[in-house]
Amino acid sequence: MADPDALDPSQQSLWRPLRLLQASMDADIARLYSEQQIDGLKPSFVLELLRLHARGPLTIAELAESVERTHSALSQKVAAMREAGWVETVVGDDARTRKVTLTDKARGVIGRLAAEWRATEAAVAELEDEIPYPLSQVVTDIEQALARRSFHDRIAAKLAEDPAWE
Repeated sequence: MADPDALDPSQQSLWRPLRLLQASMDADIARLYSEQQIDGLKPSFVLELLRLHARGPLTIAELAESVERTHSALSQKVAAMREAGWVETVVGDDARTRKVTLTDKARGVIGRLAAEWRATEAAVAELEDEIPYPLSQVVTDIEQALARRSFHDRIAAKLAEDPAWE
């Protein structure tokens, strides 16, 4: 019988540790919210809530553009934030458009969310001072490498060498 680990390429991953690290850090942020009785708030909502607070009601397209996400992804996130009670949609400038706005619940904690954002950024800066190669530099270096050759093209080239892809 074949070794299941040998059959499962996901047993080795350069990518997964980064995702697990981010999930762990997000869980710590969520724990801070829980300690402050900010129930039902996901760390992944905070950027959009802060953006809406700063810029006022925005259409999903405007919000998506401002946070550099796709319309589809933001539409799904807005639905989740609406279900959790953080945002609502209101009639826009004309009857055909809808704008996303903060609820009273969100406005009641937005100052604390801004404080958490600043503290998180300061904590990341502190971490970067403790490590020999800052994550922000890693991101910049990866972006530059991908500008030379896209991730798509790199994966496609590897797949072209793999007979299982044919």
